[in-house]
Amino acid sequence: MSLKALPLTQSDVRLFSGRSNPALAASMANWLGIRLEETHFSRFSNDNLFVQLGASVRGRAVFLVQSLVPPVSDHLMELLMMIDIAKGAAAREIHAIIPYFSYARSDKKDAPRISITARLVADLLRTAGTTHVMTMTLHSPQVHGFFPVPTDPLTARGLFADYFRTRAFDAEDTVVVAPDVGSAKSALRFAEMLGLGAAVANKTRLSDSKVQIGGLIGRQVSGYRRALIHDDEIATGGTIEELTRLLLDNGLEEIYLICTHGLFLHGALDRLCDIPQICEIVTTDTVPQRSPRDYPKLVVLSTGPVFAGAIRQNYYRQSIGELFDFGDHDDTDQ
Repeated sequence: MSLKALPLTQSDVRLFSGRSNPALAASMANWLGIRLEETHFSRFSNDNLFVQLGASVRGRAVFLVQSLVPPVSDHLMELLMMIDIAKGAAAREIHAIIPYFSYARSDKKDAPRISITARLVADLLRTAGTTHVMTMTLHSPQVHGFFPVPTDPLTARGLFADYFRTRAFDAEDTVVVAPDVGSAKSALRFAEMLGLGAAVANKTRLSDSKVQIGGLIGRQVSGYRRALIHDDEIATGGTIEELTRLLLDNGLEEIYLICTHGLFLHGALDRLCDIPQICEIVTTDTVPQRSPRDYPKLVVLSTGPVFAGAIRQNYYRQSIGELFDFGDHDDTDQ
């Protein structure tokens, strides 16, 4: 029997979910063939959170699923409490599964008297009792080094590549575009997986929602008709709107948006869907998504099998370097 087919022992494994992304946790449970245990949440009259795990964890491997999506502080506190509960109840090992680690964007001290919050949160996870962290597509690769416990940053590149291989886009008229240098490495790997060329924009961030894109993007995309914009996340959509405008000004006719974490804050999804040249917006379920019925351009790929595969590999003490046979590409950033 292959490792992928080996079941997890229900009596030895506990999988719980916070309130941020229960649908993704249920998907993981389904792929693993185990039960998603209940977790009870409420608030006291003074607004304090109350959390209770609904099954015994003593001596067991415990997996806790929680994305850091709005309200981020509540969801982070829920996760820390769940970890502390498992530690206090004598769990053998405690795995924090954080599909979207929002604080990865706070990775440097670029102003006086501010916190490098990604490092702070990583320390809090260890202090609470985490023995292992699993996440997906960190905004900045250096954030991986902030975690004082073993950490597996996974990627959805394989999911995106499998989806776009069915389109059979011609390399003569299709180019992959990275919005900035920070996302260039991942975009280049994605382009190689599809046999396409790649271009990198030069982005300057002016504020949380405003950017300026310049540089040589016009020369890089000259002669192409279609662009696949590949980024780690879309928040307010300011970067994507500016880049789309620039690409259209340089003669491109079709735009496909690809991002692991689709937050789509402040009406971003509506604005992007209203741009006629944007054909599809392809994202994953690391962040709970709107229904594609309401947004026909939206395509949501499930990361459930990726996380389930990594959970199974960790449980059986196997490398996660080759999680799935998605083809000639990697499935982790390890």
